[in-house]
Amino acid sequence: MNPIIARRERLILYLSLWAVFGLLLASVIAVGAPFGWSVLYSLPLALTLGLLALPFWYLVRVLPIDSTPLARLAGTWLCVGFVTLAIWIAAALGWQALLMHLAGVKNPESNRAPLIILHFFAGSIGLFVAVLSHYMLEAFDRTVVAERRALELRVLAREAELRSLRGQLDPHFLFNSLNSVAALASSDPQAARRMCLLMAAFFRKSLGLGGKQSIALSEELSLAETFLAIEEVRFGTRLRKHFDVAEDALTLAVPPLVLQPLVENAVHHGVAHLVEGGEITVRAHRRDGLLELAVENPCDPERPPSRGAGVGLQNVRSRIETLFGHRASVDVNAGTNDFRVAIVLPATPVMG
Repeated sequence: MNPIIARRERLILYLSLWAVFGLLLASVIAVGAPFGWSVLYSLPLALTLGLLALPFWYLVRVLPIDSTPLARLAGTWLCVGFVTLAIWIAAALGWQALLMHLAGVKNPESNRAPLIILHFFAGSIGLFVAVLSHYMLEAFDRTVVAERRALELRVLAREAELRSLRGQLDPHFLFNSLNSVAALASSDPQAARRMCLLMAAFFRKSLGLGGKQSIALSEELSLAETFLAIEEVRFGTRLRKHFDVAEDALTLAVPPLVLQPLVENAVHHGVAHLVEGGEITVRAHRRDGLLELAVENPCDPERPPSRGAGVGLQNVRSRIETLFGHRASVDVNAGTNDFRVAIVLPATPVMG
């Protein structure tokens, strides 16, 4: 549909501009005729010309300036312009004859020649502006459509990246957990069995998270606690945990499995290398419209390098950047004897 007709405010603006054109035409005609009569004569004619120019939109779509040969473009618009002007001038002569008849003028033909010349030049200017305006409107609409498509492509790319990152995360956790089960299978079968049951509980909790963009922080903390319970089977009293979580933060939205990889790194690249073990601290607080999360753990500065270290952290960083851009941050503070990862997110409630 013609975008001018499709939107009422555009149609009103369009007709208003043609009304201004009619007043300008009336001011010229008023040189040799009463102003009131000139306005009565010119306004309907100007609106008529505007209505005749409305179908130009479809020609603009068929004859884009950037891909239509100049000869075809000029020839088509000249033909269309002459036909439109002929129709409009015929309507002008008929309207003039009607007004003259109502006014009791006996010989209206005497004023026709100057009027035809005036209408030809005025109509040519009006139609030229109309064609130019239609091309500008078409270019604007095409830009809007292009921007919308680019935005849709960015959203699709982001969703594809998130699906890829989620797909990377689950095998990474499963691989490390199975390594833990294998390590206990020969030395403590009961502990290995208990770890398998806890792993089953963990995966039951996380099963429906793959299709969600966000969950409540309380759900994420429950997953982290279950994971630490799994690791406690292996490490015993060497692994200690502390949760410092504000009540008003529990209902805020976080990406699923955003804390679990950090807690996993804290265990396997921190506590696991300390003979005496250590305490993993998870913090969550709401401040000034932001949700601040942190995972802290002690570490051995002389620990051997671990293969695959940092996969979970890089995954979390990539997901946060993809989801929130500059509105969020992931900061890593690697001290000599401790390691801390802090995440700052917009504090938004979970959408039902």
